[in-house]
Amino acid sequence: MGDGQGLGDSGEPRGGQGLPDADAGPGHPAAAVFDALGAEYERAFAASAAHRESLERLLADLTPGSRVLDVGSGTGRPTARTLVDAGHRVLGVDVSPVMTALAARQVPEAEFRCADVRDLPLSEGEFDAVCVYFSLLQLERGDQRELLERLARSLRPGGLLVAATVPVDAVGVDAVFMGQPVRVSSFGAEEFTALITRAGIAVEWEHSALFTPDHPAGAPEPHLFLHGRRI
Repeated sequence: MGDGQGLGDSGEPRGGQGLPDADAGPGHPAAAVFDALGAEYERAFAASAAHRESLERLLADLTPGSRVLDVGSGTGRPTARTLVDAGHRVLGVDVSPVMTALAARQVPEAEFRCADVRDLPLSEGEFDAVCVYFSLLQLERGDQRELLERLARSLRPGGLLVAATVPVDAVGVDAVFMGQPVRVSSFGAEEFTALITRAGIAVEWEHSALFTPDHPAGAPEPHLFLHGRRI
């Protein structure tokens, strides 16, 4: 559900961009949720040790100056901020105009686009790494499968994919996330890992954790982190 947790361009990043693409914006259901949450979302998930551990592992595996796609970049923190501080070039994509504008202010060294990642042109092998931290949960299962395959193809051979999800067996379930109504689809842990593998990624590391958002409406939720390489 964006950078944090919860239920293109081959040139150099142009720091601070947060301009919407044609198909993004308030009409998208996920955009409405995260427009409403804004910085509150970042605060609720700031204490996730598992996310930090995942980022540290990613940094250890990246070569200097890598080009990284951050899918569901949210407020830009912690993912984009951590990556640019380590000298990497980041393109963040998020469907929420509010989140995208906030990320552009907080991480001006990165490039951010307000867009539905399903509509984002992706070239074969253009990224050294792709991060997908909890940003698939409001997509239908079929869209998740197709997107993971596209993201895998956007990696160079040996490129890194980091994916995190809430590993529950759910299809179009209506729920409430931090006080906002959402419709969630997800996969159990084994099935989600199999999706990553079928997309052409060799899974090298996985980690499970239970996390409770720091929010009055926060409830414990399982988190699954997977790291792998394009075969």
